[in-house]
Amino acid sequence: MFLSSLLDVSEQTTEIVKWVSLGTVFLLLGVIAAICFSVKKRAYDAKHIAAAGVTVGLSFALSYAKISPVPLGGSITLASFVPVLVYAYVYGIVDGLLAGTIFGLLNFISGPYILTPFTFILDYLLAFASIGFMGVAKKLTKKQTFNVVLGAVGVYAIRFIFHLISGVIYFMNDSVWVELPAWAMTNAFIYSFIYQLVYIPADCAIATIILYVLAKTKVLDKLVKIITPRKKAVALASETPEAAQASEEAATADSVQAATEETATAQTEQPVSPPSDETKE
Repeated sequence: MFLSSLLDVSEQTTEIVKWVSLGTVFLLLGVIAAICFSVKKRAYDAKHIAAAGVTVGLSFALSYAKISPVPLGGSITLASFVPVLVYAYVYGIVDGLLAGTIFGLLNFISGPYILTPFTFILDYLLAFASIGFMGVAKKLTKKQTFNVVLGAVGVYAIRFIFHLISGVIYFMNDSVWVELPAWAMTNAFIYSFIYQLVYIPADCAIATIILYVLAKTKVLDKLVKIITPRKKAVALASETPEAAQASEEAATADSVQAATEETATAQTEQPVSPPSDETKE
């Protein structure tokens, strides 16, 4: 009963879900604010929230630089996923899921296109929440370049699956894109698979190439350093051999400096012996 109501096509669905999604955005922002200003436990600091706002906003802005090769939703953007992928890479799964969901809702509000409430959940919530997978990728190996590439491909693979399921629902309701051979037209799964192949792999390739270049040129390290709070930066840096070695060298230098200062202090505080009788004479 509930599932059938989700799948029922309604002419008012787009308008209703548009306002629901807008309310959800404010609800999510309210949750973030509540966590941030919690008296007992402050899970988010100002830099954390600022990083989320900047990356989501930048991704949303980049999503307007696009081409749409398919008419029923779906486009190739100018690496709109990259900023939120970097954010998820730094802050982990949960924050990546949250940022991705907000990004998806903003995309829906700016250009809503759904068939049923269920396709809204698939296309704008779950598909964009896949960004959280980037938080898992950073822990796979100690090679940052490999991790960001694998993470980006993984995110788009998960996104592909959710859009694929949504597309099956579309084409089962006779929302036809273009004429295909009869064997494809009679199978909603194959039709949806072909539809997603038109734009998702290209969008994935753009984002992956940019992340690869950022990682190889060490620009990604600088970006990570900018958006990471000090305590988390120390923990993140220790995950790479080079950073661990640098941290060890810094610790050694600090230890030597501390020992030198202690020696100098001891020598300064050493009592001076009073002159002997022979010296007085």
